[in-house]
Amino acid sequence: MGPIDALWHILALFLPALATGLIAGSAAKCLWRRELAHISWVRLVAWPSAAGSGVMLGGLAVSGRDGRMSTYALMVGVAALALWWAGFAPRRR
Repeated sequence: MGPIDALWHILALFLPALATGLIAGSAAKCLWRRELAHISWVRLVAWPSAAGSGVMLGGLAVSGRDGRMSTYALMVGVAALALWWAGFAPRRR
C-alpha cells in the first residue's frame, strides 16, 4: 500500500465520525438556538467528532476491522452524549 492509499484509508476511518459531528452539532445549534446561543458552533461540532473518532479507533482495536455496525451504533450514542456534555451539561463555576 502506498502513502496515498494509506491516507485514503485513514480519512475513510475518521469521515463517519466527522460527518456525525457536523450534522449533530449543526442540527443542535439550529434546533436549540436560544439555549445554545452562548456556545460556539465549533465546540458543538468538535466534541462529538472527537468522541466518535475515539470510538472508531476503539472499534478498530477491538474487532480488528473498521465498519462494523456495532461500532457505528456506539459512535452515534457517544456522539450524542458528547454533544449533550458540550452544550447542556451543568457547568461548574
